[in-house]
Amino acid sequence: MSLISTDMILATFVVFCRVGACLMIMPGFSSARIPVQVRLFVVIGLSLAMSPMLMPDIMPAIAGTGLAGLVGLIVTESLIGAQFGLVGRLFFLALQTIGQAIAMFMGFGMMAGVAIDEPDPVPALTSFMMLSATALLFITDQHWEIIRGLTGTYVLLPPMGGFDAQFSLIRIADTLAEAFVLALQIASPFLVFSFLLNFAMGVMNKMIPQVPVYFISLPYMIMGGLLIFYFLSDEIFVLFNQRFGAWLAGG
Repeated sequence: MSLISTDMILATFVVFCRVGACLMIMPGFSSARIPVQVRLFVVIGLSLAMSPMLMPDIMPAIAGTGLAGLVGLIVTESLIGAQFGLVGRLFFLALQTIGQAIAMFMGFGMMAGVAIDEPDPVPALTSFMMLSATALLFITDQHWEIIRGLTGTYVLLPPMGGFDAQFSLIRIADTLAEAFVLALQIASPFLVFSFLLNFAMGVMNKMIPQVPVYFISLPYMIMGGLLIFYFLSDEIFVLFNQRFGAWLAGG
């Protein structure tokens, strides 16, 4: 008699749907720089490792279910996994957006670098910030927290409960607000510096119109922005890492 039944294979595939949809969007795992085969094997390995502990939650949803029910279950699990991955990615999208704003405040907006997660080029400073945040995600073992949180979604959103669109939209909206506040906290020193410098140069241009303000202000803007980033970079990445870790621990 075979030890592996058809229901067990289907249950493992259902786990694969939620895990795969999550890691397809979650930062750190979804980068286009990681080969597709590597990402696929990571998802398969996690699905096989998580399936035994999740069988009691998934088997009742599969037992006696027809083809239409299985298709609905697969779609539901994929949506739940994608929602969890999207909420986590919002933090990194906020960091990328505010990194581009900081680069403009410092005069680095036109210096394109190599994108980490996106195909389009971004400023070099933004690439550095995204690379540092992604590296910290793995250095501080937060990728294990992602896996733990993904396992915890089966308690919060069991397979038999369906996909709650209202709950998902509320989570996305709350995370957007939190990520927006975090982005403002990170960018506020650069915003104040840029405002004061441009205001001073505007007053100088008003008093002495013959002075080429742009060529005079650009070196001070770059030098001042780099000094601010040098002294505050530790606090920026610690703050971002703590907020993302707090979401993983409590979200």
